[in-house]
This record gives sequence, structure tokens and C-alpha cells, in this order.
Amino acid sequence: MTDSSSWVPEGVNTELPSAARVYDYLLGGGHNFAGDRALAEKLVTVVPARDMARLNRAFLRRAVLHLLDAGITQFLDLGSGIPTVGNVHEVAQAADPDARVVYVDYEPVAVAHSELLLRDNANATVLQADMRDPEKILQSPRTLGLLDLDKPLGLLMVGVVQFIPDADDPWAIAARYREALAPGSYLALSAFTWDNAPAGMAGAVEVFRNSQDPIFPRTRAEIQRMFDGFDLVEPGLVYTPQWRPERPEDADDAVRSNLYAGVARRSELHPVD
Repeated sequence: MTDSSSWVPEGVNTELPSAARVYDYLLGGGHNFAGDRALAEKLVTVVPARDMARLNRAFLRRAVLHLLDAGITQFLDLGSGIPTVGNVHEVAQAADPDARVVYVDYEPVAVAHSELLLRDNANATVLQADMRDPEKILQSPRTLGLLDLDKPLGLLMVGVVQFIPDADDPWAIAARYREALAPGSYLALSAFTWDNAPAGMAGAVEVFRNSQDPIFPRTRAEIQRMFDGFDLVEPGLVYTPQWRPERPEDADDAVRSNLYAGVARRSELHPVD
């Protein structure tokens, strides 16, 4: 944890907390500021935020490994955040050195540190963009330089859709990405929910009002709609530690998760809208 200006991109408001930097702090990272840490400490008084972050990160790892087992070797990670241990390219390339990853985030600190981390990695890159602009992302030379959109890929929307308000229609955004994916592609998604701890999540909403990234938790049914046009794989949409846990007892952490998670395949049987 540091407030050193040596690594801060020009124009970043270091006083206004960001979700990416709060998440970095909760995961034990070092690229956050005093305001981010203060917000995170308020957050842990209303929800088990450190457990939520840890369990979500563990789901990401298991989802990537599942996609690799399914033959997926290229990944588009939306809202990828600040690099910490267990990034998608680390997990994927440990299993397949030729796996290709495009990270996308709009947070300047996240992008700057991804660029540093990936400067010697020919099979991974980062794009500064807002996930609400699928056309920009999918048509970017950085994306097209690494990913073949005519072949199946893994689309990752892990812990990000809760930052998209209903007014921006996250369901339509998910559909626009789906339409661009080749049959046989997969979507891995997790998102904040009210269902497990409505009072605590209401408190989290209030905490995040004082950041650049307000949150919009949703019900299970609302989150499941984001998988329209995909076929959920077993065990369907569940709390993050319940999704294919490595040990049965790991699923006991579901009460502390507060994020639903699922992985689904785009079938050739689904028509493009």
C-alpha cells in the first residue's frame, strides 16, 4: 500500500476511491490510496468484503481452468482490474503457454500496471475502454491482434456488472457481446446480489456512493437474465464458492459470498438476435 506518485498516471484523482483500487486493497495488493483503503474499511463493517473478494478471485481461477479443459485458449477479460496474484494470463498460461488474453478496464491505474506487467508477454495485452462499449472493444486492433473472433473464446465478466446501472441495460450489453462470439464460446460471470444479505448489501450501496463506481446489486433472476442465449453448465448459477469447489467444504463459505456466479456456453442452437 502506497501513495507514491511515481506510478500514478497523469490525471488520476487519487482522492476519489475507485472499485478497482478498493478490490486491490481487499486482495492484499499495493496499488491503492488512502481513500480507497478508508472506503474498504467501511465496507467490511457492513459486508464480509475481504471474503467476497477472495471467493470471487477463486471462482475466476476455477472458471478459467474449466474453460481451458473445454478447449478454450483465448480470453477477453472485461473489467479486469489492477494486476494481483492469480491474473487470468497467469492461470491460463501456466496450463497453456500459448493461451492469449486481452484485458479491458477503464481505470487508468489498472491499465498502467497491466501494461507494465504484460510488456514482455506477447500473448497478453490490455485495452483502456469501458465495457459498455462492446463495438470499440471488439474492433480494437489490440483485441483483433490477439483474439480470433471467428473461433470460440472465453468472455469473462467477473465481479463487474454490478457497476452498470439498469439505465445502461447490462442485459443488452451482455447480448451484444454474445452476438459477436463464435458458437462454442463461453461466458463466465459473477455479480453482487441482494439475496443473501439484503441489509448488508444496502449498506454496501451507501458506502460505494462515495466512490467513482456506485454499485447496483441484483437478484438471482436479474443476474441469470445476463446468460440469455447461453447454456449454463453445472451447477448453474450459484454463490461463488459453490461453483465447482475444489473441496466440498469450500462450499460452506457461500453464506459469506454475496455474489452469484456461473459459466455458460454459447450454443449453435441459439439464434443471433
